[in-house]
Amino acid sequence: MDAFFLDPNVERLPPEETRILDLCAEPYPEGKRVRISLELTPFQQRPYIELTLNDPDGNEVSSASIVEPMGCKLELTMHLRPSTSLPPVAPLRTGAYQLTAVLSYPDLGEIDRLETSIVIPTITQ
Repeated sequence: MDAFFLDPNVERLPPEETRILDLCAEPYPEGKRVRISLELTPFQQRPYIELTLNDPDGNEVSSASIVEPMGCKLELTMHLRPSTSLPPVAPLRTGAYQLTAVLSYPDLGEIDRLETSIVIPTITQ
């Protein structure tokens, strides 16, 4: 965890100026999980972050909520599930997936949004 809040020389931004600096996604080799790296500007007030991963057809296959993170550099793993519009035994689709991160505050609403694409490879058994 990046403990930026311990450094008195780091300028922490107010909620209106807090931004998502970087959003990276990398599939795990088995194609069922995605490693997410997220970096925010240093903040005065801890934000909320919503992550949504959509398949090539635009169906949500994973989501995560981060409530008041302690640091500005975050890493997590998202597990992919078949879309609810597909049969329960349907395999995951390969192709370009869209990851969206939304930074918000309860009293201000959405402050920033960043999107990135990730290719989920075809898995051979």
